[in-house]
Amino acid sequence: MQLRPFKVLGVQQIAVGGPSKQALRALWIDTLGLVQTGTYQSESENVDEDIAVAGSGPLKVEVDLMQPLDPERKPKVHEPPLNHIGLWIDDLPAAVEWLSEAGVRFAPGGVRKGAAGYDVCFIHPKGNESAPLGGEGVLIELVQAPPEVVAAYERLAAA
Repeated sequence: MQLRPFKVLGVQQIAVGGPSKQALRALWIDTLGLVQTGTYQSESENVDEDIAVAGSGPLKVEVDLMQPLDPERKPKVHEPPLNHIGLWIDDLPAAVEWLSEAGVRFAPGGVRKGAAGYDVCFIHPKGNESAPLGGEGVLIELVQAPPEVVAAYERLAAA
């Protein structure tokens, strides 16, 4: 297999779910002091979320506080409570191609715009016969890093 043609730069987000965003907000925003920067709602993803951030600039980390629109429907964004982790990727198309060739299973939906406006795709929590590598129980979001994030990580790596 060829050398990996992409880099994982760092954590872009974590997504936590619960039956009610109010309880999540009480901890993450009201108590810990994260700042809400947006909201996102999607019928097809069964999610109503508040987007909060820790830190600032290109190294900030997003914390998505999610509740299901319908707790009986799938996907159940509140089960498990740590829904997924998002990783900044410097070249998402190259990563998807290389990881697919390496046997990584991706969740349905392909590359698409995520809640924060970046191109994203998801590594499935479980492998299968045709793509045996999965997240070992963890849903992993791969997020195309914008140029300012790539540059910030390159500056840190060079220091």
